[in-house]
Amino acid sequence: MTWTSAFGKGSGWLLQKIVNGLALSKISPNTLTFIGLLINVIAAFFFGYGRADNYVRMFFYGLFDMVDGRVARQTNQVSVFGAFFDSVLDRYSDVALFFGLLVFYARGNRFFYVFLVAFVMTASLMVSYTRARAEALIGSCKVGFMERPERIVLIILGALFERWDAMPAALWVLAILSTTTVIHRMRYTYLETERRKLAGVATP
Repeated sequence: MTWTSAFGKGSGWLLQKIVNGLALSKISPNTLTFIGLLINVIAAFFFGYGRADNYVRMFFYGLFDMVDGRVARQTNQVSVFGAFFDSVLDRYSDVALFFGLLVFYARGNRFFYVFLVAFVMTASLMVSYTRARAEALIGSCKVGFMERPERIVLIILGALFERWDAMPAALWVLAILSTTTVIHRMRYTYLETERRKLAGVATP
């Protein structure tokens, strides 16, 4: 067993324990989604002021932010509205984190990184938008790497190792891979719509 697989199994075990506890509490998954947004806003505030204790908050936020869907499935509370509600609040959560970084770099007069964060924020939203728009046309568009969990992990790593100026590196990776994912989804949707056109399948 490699260290990466061991880390993955350990993280999965911890995440499942959290899910089990929340499932026993009978808390609504939609409530968890809203609490996740509030935690994210608080984390963004600490980001903006460069507080060192924000790093630990970001780690636990990353775990908490991934449990609402698992709790919904484990407690048989999956609903169409719940999926919609989670998707909408996730977008607000993304924007909140990046807004905190915008404030942080603006306060330090690092205007190039203000631009970079703004670009990453836009690209991240486009990753979600291209999937949603494509799936309204072709049913499924899960291609591309830079989904929300990967974005959260990169931001957490950038925050944890900020004393080595790791956040700019994380932002560059986010910018490149998010843009690549958007292009990949556009290409996939184009090819799928063309295939359907040739097959005589109607597209909404």
